[in-house]
Amino acid sequence: MKYDYLVVGAGLYGAVFAHEKAKQGKSVLVIDKREHVGGNIYTENRMGINVHMYGAHIFHTSDKEVWDYVNNFAEFNNYINSPVAVYKDELYNLPFNMNTFSKMWNIKTPEEAKAIISKQADEEIERMKAEKGTDSFTADNLEEQALSLAGRDIYEKLVKGYTEKQWGRDCKELPAFIIKRLPMRYIYDNNYFNDRYQGIPIGGYTALIEKLLLIGEGAEKVSGSITVRTGVDYYDFVKIEGNVPAQPLSSVNGDEFDNMLFTGMIDEFFGYKLGTLEYRSLRFETEDLPDVDNYQGNAVVNYTEREIPYTRIIEHKHFEYGNGKGTIVTREYPATWKHGDEPYYPMNDEKNNTLFAKYLELAKEYPNIQFGGRLGAYKYYNMDQVIRAALDMVK
Repeated sequence: MKYDYLVVGAGLYGAVFAHEKAKQGKSVLVIDKREHVGGNIYTENRMGINVHMYGAHIFHTSDKEVWDYVNNFAEFNNYINSPVAVYKDELYNLPFNMNTFSKMWNIKTPEEAKAIISKQADEEIERMKAEKGTDSFTADNLEEQALSLAGRDIYEKLVKGYTEKQWGRDCKELPAFIIKRLPMRYIYDNNYFNDRYQGIPIGGYTALIEKLLLIGEGAEKVSGSITVRTGVDYYDFVKIEGNVPAQPLSSVNGDEFDNMLFTGMIDEFFGYKLGTLEYRSLRFETEDLPDVDNYQGNAVVNYTEREIPYTRIIEHKHFEYGNGKGTIVTREYPATWKHGDEPYYPMNDEKNNTLFAKYLELAKEYPNIQFGGRLGAYKYYNMDQVIRAALDMVK
């Protein structure tokens, strides 16, 4: 069959792109190697709970156009992300705010908190200047950057262990630019995001993606069409010549395509011919607890000690204010990425960004193939940024 577009990846980026092209009257084939649509925002209903199968996803944005757009496909609740951090036997509110500082130092006022943070940060800067034998201070690694911004207490209890688990390296080995700033809120406010709009789609993210892909009853009537095939690996499906798609674009089964959007790894697309981009991966352990009504009292609880192997525990029912019997929790373990693993976080350091730029130059040789999404653009996106980027690409 002949299609205007092949979209590789049925995640949020691919779904938005496919939807907008179908509205323009185009015929679109969407394929995904997983057995479901939704990519990493896929939710699965179990025990009446919408489980975030690939980690917690909280939609938030200050982009009104994106907010209005996504509300065409889902009704959002008023969930506010207010994670809790556990350090040994101590519990702290995140983000860093007066509730955090009050618990840490038994204080009440912003002036007290500012004074303690400033004093500790200044002491660390003077110590590091003395050790380096310099009169001026420049952070050479993440540890120095964090200490100079937040002081010793916050760094040791809430930054160090969590960050080292997340990146798999000691903070002294991580570049300073990872932490450009550490936002301190000198108000009693546990809302993690500053964005104007925030929430979770009622009924889960999978239903939102299905509406974008025109799946099921009540699908929007458009002049074009979307065909979705899951469980289809791009590298088995598309006719390949010399590690890249043959031109004109076609499948091994004889389907033909005028254009392609590829949302997978751009280095893999080109057979890693220029080198391999680096990522961090994740591993999830999900546990059904049918006899437990409320496991931890919050949707997201971070564990900041490096000795505890997981970074956080997610209790899914709290995303949608579930009160029924039973609960489901997921422990999230950062992992070293290797070929064959799911890539989650691009390692956007200078070395990898330089390599990615070379792949972008190579991509210009294929004007009928576009690259997008977290892997195609080698960039960590929030969900609203995914939608914005996809809409902009269509425009």
